[in-house]
Amino acid sequence: MDRTVYLDYAATTPTDQRVVDAMLPFFTERFGNANSLYSLGRDAARALEDARERVASSIGAAAPDEIVFTAGGTESDNTAIIGLATAGGRAAGHVVVSAFEHHAVLEPAWWLGKHGFEVTEVQPRTDGTVHPDDLAAALRDDTVLVSVMHGNNEIGTLQPIAELAAAAHARGALFHTDAAQTLGKVDLGVAALGVDAASFSGHKIYGPKGTGVLYLKRGTRLAPYLIGGGQESKRRSGTQNVAGNVGFATALEIMDAERPTEAPRLTALRDRLVEGLLGRIEHARLNAADAPERLPHIANFVIPGVEGEAMLLHLDAAGIAVSTGSACSSGSLKPSHVLLAIGCPVEFAHGSLRVSLGRFTTAEDVDYLVDMLVPVAERLRSMNPLYEKTVAALVGHAG
Repeated sequence: MDRTVYLDYAATTPTDQRVVDAMLPFFTERFGNANSLYSLGRDAARALEDARERVASSIGAAAPDEIVFTAGGTESDNTAIIGLATAGGRAAGHVVVSAFEHHAVLEPAWWLGKHGFEVTEVQPRTDGTVHPDDLAAALRDDTVLVSVMHGNNEIGTLQPIAELAAAAHARGALFHTDAAQTLGKVDLGVAALGVDAASFSGHKIYGPKGTGVLYLKRGTRLAPYLIGGGQESKRRSGTQNVAGNVGFATALEIMDAERPTEAPRLTALRDRLVEGLLGRIEHARLNAADAPERLPHIANFVIPGVEGEAMLLHLDAAGIAVSTGSACSSGSLKPSHVLLAIGCPVEFAHGSLRVSLGRFTTAEDVDYLVDMLVPVAERLRSMNPLYEKTVAALVGHAG
């Protein structure tokens, strides 16, 4: 293998060395428990609260106490969905989620559906967005919670969160958004979005794995998901990960500082990828190509006549790391629920490819992927006796 090209930044990112440097003292020299009263503990508490203030400032929270540190985006999502729905001892009600949410939102919603709540999944349109009118039609007088992700982790489409949140609030429901993929990538102000809660993940922004944040607007009631210690103002028990939370705050500050140049750089690379791949691989398509807005770093393609897993393994042999969809479900042979939700036929969804770019991606990396993918697609198609039938179906679907 001559080279390694990592193009799966939506799955995870390498921890930035500047983040590691900021964290190191809290593993050895400043290792105190932030809940202890002696000086070592007070030092840790000050570092923790400084990190909280920095995160609050970055996302436009009204106050630092709206920031709850967690162990990752999944915990933040689970806490929000179950904790907001069941706040105050509520045991029933109506919950609405989009059909192409991350499973960290879908599965706790389904859990609620088995425990006294009714759950409605709103379908996104073919352009990869949830339309406010469609959400409004799904709301009821007993709707207690709505959750729609800010940026889709597989196809990269941005959702009109401010309009969706306003529709939810008009019916008296709380609104949560999973913003793990948008944090640091686009301008993100929770007050401007009008959300009551939002989930974030550290390892998506070149921070450490096992770190996350739940934004919880002041006055929003929450049934705690983890109990037994009362930390995080009784909203998330457990000794705080001071080193990790300092790393999260540092990673976010770096993202904010570099975004004015990094976002347009990634957008240009993404467009170069789309042009190169669609121009050289016959019948290849960009999923949700008509999206009004999309993230700068994600592009998702369908390559008819090719199995996604086979394509991935051939590219891996060439030193290229890409994905067929969300990393959390990549072990499954089922087609992406995201692609099915936007109307992609099953036979095409099996041939999907998600490419996500990042801080260390170059134009040469993008060109190398396209150069390697062209013969891989040709080889796999030549081995598929149903390829011509698949193409005919694609043309019929387009018509």
